[in-house]
Amino acid sequence: MSSDFRRACVSGGAGFIGSHLVRALLARGLEVVVLDDLSVGRAENVPAGARLVRGDVLDADAARDAASGCDVVFHLAARVAIRSSFEFAVKDARVNFVGTASMLRAAHAAGGVRRFVGTSSMAVYADAPSPDPIPETHPTAPISPYGISKLGAEQLVHTLGGQAGFSTAVLRLFNTYGTGQALSPYVGVVTIFANALLRGEAPSIFGDGEQRRDFVHVEDVVRAFLGALDAPVAGETFNVGTGVATSVNEVFAAVRAALGSTIEARPAPAVTGEVRYSIADIGKARRLLGYRPMRRFADSIGEVVAEIRAADQPS
Repeated sequence: MSSDFRRACVSGGAGFIGSHLVRALLARGLEVVVLDDLSVGRAENVPAGARLVRGDVLDADAARDAASGCDVVFHLAARVAIRSSFEFAVKDARVNFVGTASMLRAAHAAGGVRRFVGTSSMAVYADAPSPDPIPETHPTAPISPYGISKLGAEQLVHTLGGQAGFSTAVLRLFNTYGTGQALSPYVGVVTIFANALLRGEAPSIFGDGEQRRDFVHVEDVVRAFLGALDAPVAGETFNVGTGVATSVNEVFAAVRAALGSTIEARPAPAVTGEVRYSIADIGKARRLLGYRPMRRFADSIGEVVAEIRAADQPS
């Protein structure tokens, strides 16, 4: 277990996944410091008991302040969007790649950090030929600037982290969904679909909608992070998903049914930079992290849509 670790730094801890992780770490009895510039995350997402350092990962002083006294760093801060990464390639590279280098250097300068867990994405992979689970050995040939920046960041974690004496782990997250996900035009298809239907609008489905993804609940993603905290691993990279393929059309049908809507989706051209098939082989995470996803998409989509509906109601 993680009793050996006392204090954690979570960059991006005011965001969707980060805030769930912070709550889990606090429940474990760890002290937690959050580093977040609040450009996407919200201060109210940071649970009571965690300290918030408002700052950018590129700010060496803020990053070092957040990492000071910590023995483990979870680095989640990033720009997360495939479609917009073509337009914002420079900003993505700066935050995702240079920001990771900055956080690693800050962790080393702070002293005391022994483990560094980085966050990556299924976007680092080449497209798969079929909707079958792909292992970590699948070719890493990203087709978007976002995927390129995340692949480079992975390599930085293992190279600079190893040089600094950290035990490192990188988690390649597949399509994460769950309660507390903010609306974005680029990320979180469940949230995008639900909000459009609640507004009485027809959401867009890009391409034929038969592209298949691995939708993993944020609670299961947190289980993987805790596994990376507990397991004696170093220099390892892991897929985090469910191994189950779900089409975009199936996601839309589930969201529409949960809302009782009859609105049809609008077809739109396929998006450059998005792969057709992306499903995780989670065998390695099962073996080395003890990772066991517990939340099935079909069983949990109702509660996610219910939260979005409740937030849409006037107060």
